[in-house]
Amino acid sequence: MENIGLGLMLMAVGMITVFAILLIVINLSKLLIAIVNKVAPEEVVAKKPAVASAAPAVIDPNTMAAIKGAVNIVTGGKGKVMKVEKI
Repeated sequence: MENIGLGLMLMAVGMITVFAILLIVINLSKLLIAIVNKVAPEEVVAKKPAVASAAPAVIDPNTMAAIKGAVNIVTGGKGKVMKVEKI
């Protein structure tokens, strides 16, 4: 019976130690993230100016049929292609 008590005590000490170390790692990670965000803030990406084209891009009928077929298969016939735009 003495060994069971010793085993339970060792298990409890080990679990508490792991939990404490994980808390330390989490808090140090949050601190590191805060420091990095202050020192090197995220770059602001400039938006691309919209290019005004005279006519919208024409999509090949075969490509449009393939897109509609893929949407039909993936959605089980419940989906519908309303508009396709080239990005």
